[in-house]
Amino acid sequence: MAVANSGGERPARGFFGHPPGLAYLAFTEAWERFSFYGMSALLLLYMIQHLLTPEVVGGVFGLGMFRAALERMTGPLTDQAFAAQVYGLYSGLVYFTPVFGGLLADRLLGQRRTVLLGAALMVLGHALMAFAAAFLVALVLLIIGSGLLKGNISVQVGHLYGPHEEGRRTRAFAIFSAAINVGVLLGPLVCALLADAYGWHVGFGAAGVMMLVAMAIYVAGRRHLAPDVMRRRDAGRGPALGAHDWRVIAALLLVSALAILPGLSYNQAFISGLLMIEESVDRQWLGWTIPTNTFNALDGLFCIVLVPPLVMLWRWQARRGREPDDMHKIAIGYLVTAIASALMVLPAMRLDAGATSVGMVWPVLLFAFNALGFLYYWPTLLALFSRAAPAAVTSTMMGMLFFSTFIGNVLSGTLAAWWETMSHAGFFWLHAALAFAPFVATLLIARPLARLFASDPRAGAGPA
Repeated sequence: MAVANSGGERPARGFFGHPPGLAYLAFTEAWERFSFYGMSALLLLYMIQHLLTPEVVGGVFGLGMFRAALERMTGPLTDQAFAAQVYGLYSGLVYFTPVFGGLLADRLLGQRRTVLLGAALMVLGHALMAFAAAFLVALVLLIIGSGLLKGNISVQVGHLYGPHEEGRRTRAFAIFSAAINVGVLLGPLVCALLADAYGWHVGFGAAGVMMLVAMAIYVAGRRHLAPDVMRRRDAGRGPALGAHDWRVIAALLLVSALAILPGLSYNQAFISGLLMIEESVDRQWLGWTIPTNTFNALDGLFCIVLVPPLVMLWRWQARRGREPDDMHKIAIGYLVTAIASALMVLPAMRLDAGATSVGMVWPVLLFAFNALGFLYYWPTLLALFSRAAPAAVTSTMMGMLFFSTFIGNVLSGTLAAWWETMSHAGFFWLHAALAFAPFVATLLIARPLARLFASDPRAGAGPA
């Protein structure tokens, strides 16, 4: 794995004991996530309450043809089900395109230029969200731009650390996750409040402004980043992928496949969870009705406040030689994600029995447990892929990890249509089971994969 300087000395520490490049990357991603989650928080209800209304829908370029094509695959959809499908496809496709963003960075442009191209496309996409007629075009630009940017930012975080800094790298990704969740917290909160007070397009405009801020931060911090992997490989090509490399690649693909279902369960909080809050949660507080969209900010809030105690726990465990390895941290995350959905069975049973509303404590618990599970598995997955993937294909393999999120998010949109037909309790039991199954599978393969990822290929017979 490449480090931030070619001479082998340790990089300067300037951000919570980590290289200063971590700060620039974290806050680039923070404001990119502000724009993404701010826009996403508005998207579902914007479609249901505005875009799909009779007076607007006819003027949206290509939407009628897109809906007809989608319904040929799914059957007739209500407006709510169609909006959920679009949300699922959008939130999924932004995790599909990193595969191609990784290939582009590895083979042609390098990480830096690929990130800048992605940021520019996202700025344009956010600008077009101000016009209902350009809705689909805007989504396409945002999907492509996010794919070019997202995976390559994570790869650059990993390149700040040497090959034997596994614990530091994992903690760095936890800090990275906490920093970017400033954007995850503020995006839904600010954009939803602006949309509620001044209209949908003002909320979307705020997302676009913060994407410009993200782009400026990245440009300002480029000198603190590690050189692009592609450029180093061009300077002196290493050996072709060997047998050990291909075993690692296969194992990483298995790990990414197991991440699909917990990601599906996690993402459902932003679709059916949001519908439940809109329909059935008492949102009165001090005489004010809290806008439904603002509940998405709870995800960012908990992803911030839970990181310091979690990092302290891992450090305490490390000092005693009891810190879980990457695979066991991932398994714990999947278990906590299953618990998040299982907890929601309790209020869902009340609603199924005829209750008209439930308290706000339930969505708070859902987002809290989802965030804790996410912090256990997602930063750890990023750290694992940045460390274990062969250097020649690091960006591509990071794209494959995001591809698993694509599949999970698309499936979450598909399953969200069952919200109208299943009992609510059965719906949450299903999602608890979908996260619990990968927990069991990951436990079974944790030790052999940990040995594979920790092994040194140079100690064996060499490349095949």
